[in-house]
Amino acid sequence: MPTYNELDNIKEIIPDILNRHENLDILIVDDNSPDGTGEYINKLSQRDNRIHFISRPAKMGLGTAYVEGFKFALKENYDLIFEMDADYSHDPKEIKKLLQAAAVYDLVIGSRYIKSAKTINWPKARLLLSRFGNFYARITTRLPVRDATSGFRCFKKKVIESLDFSRIKSNGFAFQIEIAFRVWKNGFKIGEIPITFTGRKTGDSKLSLKIIIEGILTVWNLKHNQPL
Repeated sequence: MPTYNELDNIKEIIPDILNRHENLDILIVDDNSPDGTGEYINKLSQRDNRIHFISRPAKMGLGTAYVEGFKFALKENYDLIFEMDADYSHDPKEIKKLLQAAAVYDLVIGSRYIKSAKTINWPKARLLLSRFGNFYARITTRLPVRDATSGFRCFKKKVIESLDFSRIKSNGFAFQIEIAFRVWKNGFKIGEIPITFTGRKTGDSKLSLKIIIEGILTVWNLKHNQPL
């Protein structure tokens, strides 16, 4: 889980996950949060060996945080690697569903835009932007995924091993599109399962105009196989 100013959320979600799943560890990659998220996690990790912590010197972006996490997971030889948000938009109860689907798929995506999925407490403008972004990505690249921007995922180790991190340049929500596209092009089996997505409980969204523009350009570059 990447974090930036998520102290209130992280205090709840970490014990929630650990209490539900005895065989899961948690890695937090924090970008020097001014609200003390990093200091809190650092102390927690010293008391519980299931909690791991990577501190970065400044706000460096979502994509690079996930790459740091993937590298850590490969180094520690985890069989399955999850990514999820720290703000409770992804319900820890649904981790079990992703685990079950990982028996069939190489990459499991918790999807907001397939049958039985729900989106709760999210501003209409954000929902429309997300739906349009996914439609644009699917039509432009032919990626057979309905929710390519979802950040709730479970990867098998071999999928992460297949990725050339040096080629991954996107850093906002486009990172999720790029990863899904590269996994698909590498021939792995991708499955989507319905989730209930809930708008963040506390804190501020990290979406910006720069991230939106990056998403548009990344999708276009993927279509034309240009260096990213």
